[in-house]
Amino acid sequence: NMAAASVRVIGNTLGRNLKEIRIHLCQRSPASQGVRDFIEQHYVSLKKANPEFPILIRECSDVQPKLWARYAFGRERSVPLNNLNVDQVAKALENVVIAKA
Repeated sequence: NMAAASVRVIGNTLGRNLKEIRIHLCQRSPASQGVRDFIEQHYVSLKKANPEFPILIRECSDVQPKLWARYAFGRERSVPLNNLNVDQVAKALENVVIAKA
């Protein structure tokens, strides 16, 4: 499973480059389905590997699914997650974790 592999790559490295991750999604929209699947399948293992790291999940009706990464000095980067499957969501997360803002 590719998503599980991405989560393992991320492992406990979240705090190295990042200060915070926020995931915005809709509870019902088809565009957010992959994000909901990712959270259901991988949030717990990510949080267990990074217990002190803020991973914020924000649900709002009809919002476009998006990943926000906050780096040092308040720099932020956002990645749209519209209509992505669970593996693509995991890859998007892996990319922002590896990036240096």
